[in-house]
Amino acid sequence: MVIFIGSLLLGIGINGFLVPHRLLDGGITGIALIIHYYLDFPTGLCMFLISLPLSFYAWYRERDYFYNSIIGLIVAAAFIDWLAPIRTQFILPILPSVLLGGTLIGVGIGIMLRYQTSTGGTDLLAQFISKAFSINIGVIILMIDGIITAAAYGILGVQVFLFSCLTIAVIGLVTSLITRPIGRGT
Repeated sequence: MVIFIGSLLLGIGINGFLVPHRLLDGGITGIALIIHYYLDFPTGLCMFLISLPLSFYAWYRERDYFYNSIIGLIVAAAFIDWLAPIRTQFILPILPSVLLGGTLIGVGIGIMLRYQTSTGGTDLLAQFISKAFSINIGVIILMIDGIITAAAYGILGVQVFLFSCLTIAVIGLVTSLITRPIGRGT
């Protein structure tokens, strides 16, 4: 159920709020969005194909992560492509789109990670890093996403780059809040 709900939120956040403004998420999804924007390749399928090497790595390194992420990857990729028609349904200005899209994606990723599943890709990489260094997974995802968005700066333009950075910050904040252990201080 967690994979279903998380993937649904991802698909709505990406298609309903990011794609209409050509905004990026970070990580593998960000790379898949760049390919979609310039080659019109389906975002979910692209995300799936790019994530396969990390999934194979998880198969050898940490089988539990593999099993928990491969289903999340398949379902999330399917939802992202299945919900592509909603790209024209939520016509909002860019700032509300950033806030709503970032929140939906952050909640989707956060609940999946909270229950030890993910969409594979850089979420899977972040799980490995978080486990190895005891760093909050939301912070790691934020750093990876920032690097990918910064690398795409030249093709995005200043406005889209800045709003994509804000989107990633919202996603990272929401993911971090949701994955924070219950009972620890504020």
